Amino acid sequence: MYTKAVSEGGLAVVTGAASGVGLAAAIRFAEAGLGVILADLPGAALEAATRTVRAAAQPDAVVLAVATDVADTTQVEALAAKAFASGPVAVLMNNAGISLPTTAWGEADNWSKLIDVNFFGVLRGVQAFTQRMIDAGRPAAIINTGSKQGITTPPGNPGYNVTKAAVKVLSEQLAHELRQAGAPISVHLFVPGFTFTGITAGNHKEKPAAAWTSEQTVDYFIERMAAGDFYILCPDNDVDSARDRLRARWAIGDIIENRPPLSRWHPDYKDAYAAFERPCES
Repeated sequence: MYTKAVSEGGLAVVTGAASGVGLAAAIRFAEAGLGVILADLPGAALEAATRTVRAAAQPDAVVLAVATDVADTTQVEALAAKAFASGPVAVLMNNAGISLPTTAWGEADNWSKLIDVNFFGVLRGVQAFTQRMIDAGRPAAIINTGSKQGITTPPGNPGYNVTKAAVKVLSEQLAHELRQAGAPISVHLFVPGFTFTGITAGNHKEKPAAAWTSEQTVDYFIERMAAGDFYILCPDNDVDSARDRLRARWAIGDIIENRPPLSRWHPDYKDAYAAFERPCES
C-alpha cells in the first residue's frame, strides 16, 4: 500500500520531524516525490530541518513546517486541518517521542509526560487523520514509531516501556479495524534498533560502533514497509533480525511457560537464556 500511496502522490506528514529518524524519513519521502509537512516543537531545529527537506524535494512539491506539540489535542487537530488543506495525505508518520527516567513507584510527573507524548501523541494523530484518510478513498499508509522496549520490556525505564507497548497494541488494533472496514490504508509499526539519535546519544558525541544511523534505520524500514510488513523490527550493528526474533520469542515464553516476569534478567534463568540465544552466536 505504501508503494501505491507514493505512486499516487500527495503529502507525508511526519511528527518529530526536526531530527533523528523523523528527519531522515521526511527526506526519504521528499526524495520519493511526496510533499512533506514537518511537525515538531517550534524553533531553529524545525526551521533547519524544513530547509533540508525542501532541498531534497521536487521543485514544485509542498514542504511546510507546522509547529506542533503532540501533547496538545488542539495543535494536532490544527496540524491535520493544515495538512488536508494543502493536499491529499498519502503517509502519516506518528513519530514524536521523548525519554524521561522512571521507576515503577516514582517519578509520577515523568510518567504523565511520557504517556501524554509517546502514547496519547500517537493516538491524537490517529484520531485526527484516520477518518479523513478513509474518506479520501485513496491508498495511504499510517506509520507509528514504537520501540523494542515495548516488545521485550527490559528493566530500567518502565514508563517508556509502557508507552511503547501501548503504541504497539494501538497499531495492531488500528490495522485490524482498517482491514475490517476495507479501507485502502496500511498500518506499520516502526521499531528502530539501536539508532544514534538525540534520545539515544546520551553522553556519546560520536556514533557508537553498535548503532545504526537514522538513515540506515529509515532505509531498512521503508524497504520492509514497501514489502507490506506490519511489524518492522530494525536491526543494528550489534543485534540482527535473528536475535530480535529470539528475544521476542523468549519474552512471550514467560507467559506460555509461566516463568517469572522479565525472566531474561532473572538470575535463576541466566544460563537457560544464554543457551537459548546461543544459536545467534554460531
